[in-house]
Amino acid sequence: MLVRAPVCHAGKRSAGWDDSQRVRDYGTRGPRGGTLCAVITDSVREFETERPRLFGLAYRMLGSAQEAEDVVQDAYLRWAGTDRAAVRTPGAWLTTTVTRLCLTVLDSARVRRERYVGPWLPEPVLTSGGALGPMESAEQREEVSSALLLLLERLSPPERAVYVLHNAFGYGHREIAGILGLSESGARQHLRRARARLAEERARYAVESERQRALVETFLAASRAGDVSELVSLLAEDVSWWSDGGGRVPAARKIVVGREPVAGLIRMALEKWLVDAEFRPAQINGAPALLFFSDGRLGGVMEVSGGAEGITQIRAVLNPEKLGYLAEQLGAGEAS
Repeated sequence: MLVRAPVCHAGKRSAGWDDSQRVRDYGTRGPRGGTLCAVITDSVREFETERPRLFGLAYRMLGSAQEAEDVVQDAYLRWAGTDRAAVRTPGAWLTTTVTRLCLTVLDSARVRRERYVGPWLPEPVLTSGGALGPMESAEQREEVSSALLLLLERLSPPERAVYVLHNAFGYGHREIAGILGLSESGARQHLRRARARLAEERARYAVESERQRALVETFLAASRAGDVSELVSLLAEDVSWWSDGGGRVPAARKIVVGREPVAGLIRMALEKWLVDAEFRPAQINGAPALLFFSDGRLGGVMEVSGGAEGITQIRAVLNPEKLGYLAEQLGAGEAS
């Protein structure tokens, strides 16, 4: 829907600026010139206050920062065209709108991901700047970890919505039922099923923060030194390697399992593709991770999960389409 209120600039509508352009500018950068009439200013202010939370919700639902931004923008367009007098609680209205938009996206995303070339991984987000909300506790970090987002792909869209709303945002069953148009007992059943499906795998890939940090630091030092033997020593016997190239860049098109096969991939990567790469540490999705750059351009993200037995899972996001949001966060320019 379009915003119908006029732009106030010296009491006149700004020339050469149509409704559709105005909506786009309001939802991203604000107006290009002049000021907004009070009703529009208040509307934008209310929405911008909610925007970070809405983005965090959409990202957890979708596992994609770009899709999350699209959903939030779509929610803004609907908000801009809504009679505000009919909205009793803006935050609740926006949460419901974003959640339902995400459910629609998930329905189509499931088909697209089944056709995806190679393993699909969530889009990495730099979390040290608070893009996805507080990260002070282990629970807050785990709820946005790439390992958990990957596991959430196994849930149905309603199960995922109930799980995210309850675990990450603290909504009660009655509130969730209202958001999703379910009965309260239905919301409880969805949450029970979601937790049951995640329980076993979550235990395997749970982040042990201090051990995780030590593994990443050692992995970083060995990668910089090109010390393959040291890297191999960090791997658990049943380690798995996930590389998301999306068919855009060279990457293993199947999940590789086992210390020796994964060691071979690491050796080949360091000798062929990463020989001149610059490695840097970063907090990605609430956990320590490695970024690598080629000629100053972001080339990929490598995250690890592990514990006392060593690294149990390595996830490498290489698809340049999935690195754009992170590259903007880093100020590193476009992903290579």
